[in-house]
Amino acid sequence: MISKYVEASILGFIQGFSEFIPVSSSAHLLIVSKIYSFNVSSLQLDISLHLGSLLAIIFYFRNDFLNITKNKNLAKLIILGSIPIVIIGYIFYSTGLIDYLRNLKIIAWTTLIFGILLFFADKSQIKNKLNTSLNYKSIIIIGLLQVLSIVPGVSRSGIVITVSRFLNFDRVDSSKIAFYLSIPALGGASFLGIKDLVEANIDFNFIFLFSIIFSFIISYLTIKYFLIYVKNFNLKFFVYYRVFLALILFVIVYS
Repeated sequence: MISKYVEASILGFIQGFSEFIPVSSSAHLLIVSKIYSFNVSSLQLDISLHLGSLLAIIFYFRNDFLNITKNKNLAKLIILGSIPIVIIGYIFYSTGLIDYLRNLKIIAWTTLIFGILLFFADKSQIKNKLNTSLNYKSIIIIGLLQVLSIVPGVSRSGIVITVSRFLNFDRVDSSKIAFYLSIPALGGASFLGIKDLVEANIDFNFIFLFSIIFSFIISYLTIKYFLIYVKNFNLKFFVYYRVFLALILFVIVYS
């Protein structure tokens, strides 16, 4: 039993830490899963980790969301920007196409390519603000390109931040756009997972609850300190990390 909690803690840390920074949580979870053979139910764990992250983002931005309910335009933009990934994500998930993308070669290349794109995006000038400049055109562009995050290694938060920076939003606003758009994405993933969990007759046990709580804590802390980070520093650290990780993966898959 102890080993299951250790496994859940490791994967909960990876999910919570990497979900909201531009490094791809799905890629890191897949890498660890290929290195170690964990005994915890993958379906159950996947659901609980996403639920933990979902609850963390809702709790952290609870005051912002109360304002969003008053700001119907922003709410419409978030919904509009989420439609592409919800539809395409469901198609890839339900047809099993997503399984063909889960390999280290793809992760290596997407980690490198989208890390380089993040580097150039972060050099963009700051001209726009979230409260005044986010419009239908920009959210459609962001929403359509967010679909690329279905491919492991791209990073959902990474591609949203990258596109938002290219659209001249600052790092904090770009990160907030990524956070806001994460709610429908995480909500959709959690819903589909719970549906499969019920159909598979897997019991909701204590390890499930533990995973949610642990993922929630790590996710919450990551959101808090990542926002502090982007207020004071550029995104080069994440670019360097992605390039370093890609080089390691290239050695593994091509040697």
